Amino acid sequence: MKNESDPRSADYREQARAGLRQGDLALAEQAYSDLLETDPDDLEALRQLANIQLARGAANRAVELLVIADRAHPGDAVTLHQLGVARMTSGDFRGAVADLRRGLEIAPNMFVARLRLGMLLDQLGEKYEALATSFMAINAAQAHGRWLSDETTAPEYRDAVKSAMQYVNVGRHDLFDAVLEPLRQRYGKSELVRVERCIAIYLGEQEANLPDSRQQPKFLYFPGVPSQPYYPRERFPWLAELEANTAVIREELRSVLSQPQDLESFLQTDSPQDTADLLRSSGARQAAWDAYFFHRHGERYDAHAARCPQTAAILDALPLAHVREHSPETLYSVLQPGTHILPHRGVTNTRLVTHLPLIVPSDCALRVGGEIHEWQEGRCVTFDDTYEHEAWNNSAETRVVLILDSWNPDLSEAERAAVADLVGVIGDFNRASDVVTPKG
Repeated sequence: MKNESDPRSADYREQARAGLRQGDLALAEQAYSDLLETDPDDLEALRQLANIQLARGAANRAVELLVIADRAHPGDAVTLHQLGVARMTSGDFRGAVADLRRGLEIAPNMFVARLRLGMLLDQLGEKYEALATSFMAINAAQAHGRWLSDETTAPEYRDAVKSAMQYVNVGRHDLFDAVLEPLRQRYGKSELVRVERCIAIYLGEQEANLPDSRQQPKFLYFPGVPSQPYYPRERFPWLAELEANTAVIREELRSVLSQPQDLESFLQTDSPQDTADLLRSSGARQAAWDAYFFHRHGERYDAHAARCPQTAAILDALPLAHVREHSPETLYSVLQPGTHILPHRGVTNTRLVTHLPLIVPSDCALRVGGEIHEWQEGRCVTFDDTYEHEAWNNSAETRVVLILDSWNPDLSEAERAAVADLVGVIGDFNRASDVVTPKG
């Protein structure tokens, strides 16, 4: 605790600050040392004396002072950052990592501290965590308008930030490229040329140059495949068998609809703003887009499959896209009367969306890339949802379609395997970096 009751304390503090302003470190050091005689736990004095010791090259003495400060003032993030720097300078990298981590738990937006943590982890050989930590530091800083340019970066950190950005760029590229190596051995390097371009586009190393301006994937664009809002039926030989089972699927659907409490919001959000951004009502009734999932982001809903065994078996027999934590996505999509799903875009053109219409009143339609499609019961439609698309039910009845996703048929077997592995690794890395990977 500060002992300002001692009349000398205020004088010592002012003398020390004056010494710092004047660049007279000897005066500052003596005055802060005198202040510690009156108040051994004074935080300002301990920190400033540690800085002076560091500048002198006495890192171990700086550590001693900052340990005292940390014990006297636990939970102070700035002290922990400074202590981490002192330990790093003294060569105690493990201790520095521990201090910086403690500080970042208290103050996650200490961008420089996180950047230093990444550097330390790299020195310790913990390459993956170092890369994720550095990426997190850059993203967090840029989200707060920092490190976007020289103008938004403090001069003393510009070189370190640029070096970290280069480190992250090379590291991410190498991480994702390594996913392809086993597949190159299996399929041949030529089979993965488009995947390599896909990685380069994702990392911002190449322009996407999308052939159709209406198409804007939110996450991953795969180049070199035809761009089209709707896909011709002949590309999917399994559609005929699916359509032949419309009556069976619809019968199980009716059992589900008889107990509407088993439905859930497709959006799976409690945010009124999120709902308002995507749904609008054309009448007095509240807009609602409900779902009965068989798979959600690749997770199977076993209880739902057991309740609708024939529908589940039909879905299991289809060539669905399987990507960890992303797909398949299969469900009864229930659009309540008067609900309009507003224009939005999907995440990647590596997979396509198919609708099997089961219950379709009049005045219901789908628009993809500006082209309207009117559902016909029992007649599938397949589209690329990276085009802006919307759907509406302007009737007074419920509209239901079975939704499923499948691979884009213009991807080869090798490319599908590569995308599945790549998206999984991207998701893992983004999670380690506290970055959200778009889904849906």
